[in-house]
Amino acid sequence: MSELEEQAVPKHLTKMSEDFDRWYTEVIRLTEMADWSGVRGMMIVRPYGYAMWENIQRAFDGMIKESGHENAYFPLLIPHEYFVKEAEHVEGFAPEVAWVQYAGPKPVLKTPTEWTEEDMLQAAAGWLAQPLVIRPTSETIIGPIMKRYIQSHRDLPQLLNQWCNVLRWEMRTRLFLRTSEFLWQEGHTFHASHEEAAEEVLQILENYRAVAEDWLAIPVIKGRKTETEKFAGAEYTTSIEAMMRDGLALQAGTSHHFGQNFSRAYAIEFTNRSNERELAYTTSWGMSTRMIGGLVMAHGDDAGLVMPPKIAPVQVAIVPIFRDEESRRSVEDFLKPVTASLKGRIRFKVDWRDDRPGAKYAHWEIRGVPLRLEVGPRDVEAGQVVVVDRLSREKTALPEQGLAERLDVLLDDFHLRLYQRALDFRERHSHRPRTRQELVEIYRSGNGFSWAPFCDRVECELEIKDELGVTTRNKPFKVEGEFGDRCIWCGQPATTVVVLARSY
Repeated sequence: MSELEEQAVPKHLTKMSEDFDRWYTEVIRLTEMADWSGVRGMMIVRPYGYAMWENIQRAFDGMIKESGHENAYFPLLIPHEYFVKEAEHVEGFAPEVAWVQYAGPKPVLKTPTEWTEEDMLQAAAGWLAQPLVIRPTSETIIGPIMKRYIQSHRDLPQLLNQWCNVLRWEMRTRLFLRTSEFLWQEGHTFHASHEEAAEEVLQILENYRAVAEDWLAIPVIKGRKTETEKFAGAEYTTSIEAMMRDGLALQAGTSHHFGQNFSRAYAIEFTNRSNERELAYTTSWGMSTRMIGGLVMAHGDDAGLVMPPKIAPVQVAIVPIFRDEESRRSVEDFLKPVTASLKGRIRFKVDWRDDRPGAKYAHWEIRGVPLRLEVGPRDVEAGQVVVVDRLSREKTALPEQGLAERLDVLLDDFHLRLYQRALDFRERHSHRPRTRQELVEIYRSGNGFSWAPFCDRVECELEIKDELGVTTRNKPFKVEGEFGDRCIWCGQPATTVVVLARSY
């Protein structure tokens, strides 16, 4: 479906079980998380979606600041001469790069054959002396700048992160998952030794795991990318990989060790403890608004979103039920001490809109709010509220006394159940094929993760991709059980175990 076809917001949600792709786009637009802007590939992140991103930001920002990282900001535009210095990096990003070559005077809106001499002078005045790259990522601007501030081993490590937007000129776009412009954080660090940089890579990967599992309730697999799948210009790349509810994989965060590749390109040198000049070792790592797309696809159902409580903009939706002004005042008076006890502790919303209770229930259900509180005149008389669980749909009456503490427990339990549901789904759709034919049959009939012995040869990996549309997601750090000693595809000696899957 093209962006133009998606301009009108649908009135009803397609069932996930009937059309996963359509369901995904519809649920994002119906819940007012995001929408297309009218410029190809550029999305609007609406308040409900941006609130999720803010909560993800807070979680990760707290983790990296605790380990000594600092936030900074670097320019959006990168000089051509900086960008082209690291050849492998340039080759990897070239198809997606957007260039700025003209600025200032009003452009001549004619074909060149119609230009007058005045038009030619006007056009010439606007061309930049050197074209600029709109950052697809920032290694090539941060390296040349940071070399100014690194002279001695005493200046290391430098642990920097920036929250920003980037632009990658994508041909096929999808809300949150693949847009031309997206929001992310990108960390860039500089170290005196290879070992220290390697520790940084793994520390950040663990932080990404914590965000995914402990905050978003999405189970992930940590591992190292193959040479084919690593980041352009990296010595090696590590990643966390998650399974969506259609059985496809989502790369949810990456952490890269660059060795001295970028330092060599930009002459980032320091005087070491032996008073010798040496190139710094660098890393970079990133996590983007793609995580919000992952949250939608990992937890949603036919009724819409299911929000992990720690990231949910609204954790508890309170729906007052009343028939007349008198019953409204009664419910309102009952709710005043209730909401006072929740403030600063739980993110809640009291829905006083002039609408039927059923319409309000549907409004909060499609938005995935973990818990809904229903309060009517009978509940006021009984001194209770009725709690509806978005995941189980169960209703429970709870006394008003001590409600905040009880809701805290319910939200913690909701997170655990949501994580376990996602983990159980992944386990049901994970395979251990023993032969090449078994691997082929798995992807002829469906999707999922396949754990298999692998020779780690590029040629073999490309054959699998061409024949099955399947890629290696990573080489897991933790492998349980026994695997054969021959590559699942070519039969040559296996050197590693990989997770294979179709992916976003």
